[in-house]
Amino acid sequence: MITASDLLFSPFALGPLSLPNRLVMAPLTRCRAAQGNVLTELNALYYEQRASAGFIISEATQVSPQGVGYLRTPGIHTDAQVEGWRLVTEAVQRAGGRIFAQLWHVGRSSHVSFQPGRQAPVSSSAIRIRTGHRYTAEGPQPFSTPRALETDEVPGVVAQFEEGARRAKAAGFDGIELHAANGYIIDQFLRDGVNQRTDRYGGTVQNRARFLLEIVDAVNGVFGADRVGVRLSPRSDFNDMSDSNPKELFSHVAAELSARKVVYLHVVEPLAEQALDAAERVTPLIRERFRGALIVNGGYTLETAEQALRAGSADLVSFGVPFLANPDLPERLSRRAPLNAPDVSTFYSEGPRGYIDYPRLGEEQVAAAAQLSP
Repeated sequence: MITASDLLFSPFALGPLSLPNRLVMAPLTRCRAAQGNVLTELNALYYEQRASAGFIISEATQVSPQGVGYLRTPGIHTDAQVEGWRLVTEAVQRAGGRIFAQLWHVGRSSHVSFQPGRQAPVSSSAIRIRTGHRYTAEGPQPFSTPRALETDEVPGVVAQFEEGARRAKAAGFDGIELHAANGYIIDQFLRDGVNQRTDRYGGTVQNRARFLLEIVDAVNGVFGADRVGVRLSPRSDFNDMSDSNPKELFSHVAAELSARKVVYLHVVEPLAEQALDAAERVTPLIRERFRGALIVNGGYTLETAEQALRAGSADLVSFGVPFLANPDLPERLSRRAPLNAPDVSTFYSEGPRGYIDYPRLGEEQVAAAAQLSP
């Protein structure tokens, strides 16, 4: 039974979109694209099953061959990829849902085997990721050393995002999210643990934010700012990322994105009780400086999501793994029903198992009854 205090299940106006609830499906890489990094009817069914989310943010989607860094992840830079994504958007919208494309370029988080002509990946600076490996068709490999983009090359990467936005619009998406988090190329320009440039894209926070802001200006011209969001991860160390002053940097970024009227910021920061002292958190500063909608992500539960909404520290909450394992997550949470347990072994495998076969509420009982029937 939904009560008046359940803000998570209340409607929300996101730009021109009317959301039925405030549960956002976070982007989830599932590595199930077909040949050519093209999506199929299998992927369309997966997304359609989850259309009851307030809105869906697609899995990260490469804007160019240069932006590829993972096996079987979808792109949006060929006509075939656009057609594959159209299967997805039409399925979600037929089911009454809404979906944004997350536009992605991995930058240095790649390997030469993914790059056209086996060239070095590109980044803000020629600094290699030293922890972990990149999984390639040849097995696990150390990350390749990137080369720093020349100043006059940077507009070309901005153009890749702009073209990705055009293709996302042609594919029928309701909007786009720029992946500026988790140590991928935009984050590599933002944070000074990687960005060692001395040109107009390096040094001060204003210079390091320039690349992101140029991309925002370009894609706003395609979709309109009221259909553009940005994902940030101010303190994530994934992909060897760090910054000497994340509060200063992301306060500036939030203010600049607010001035550009992007419709939302999607901030990945673990809950204080899980990982960060309250004084270290960057999300409250972003909340102060950004006038659009704020989506928070970081291990939220029904209870902590409600607390964040009631406190006014967020407008929406995104859920990742819970949506992966529970296609009907809004219904399950609203009814305080048990959640399916995720099968970690199938997160990045191929085929339907662990992808489209998680039961909806009530289907578990039907399956059990079928097994007991003579």
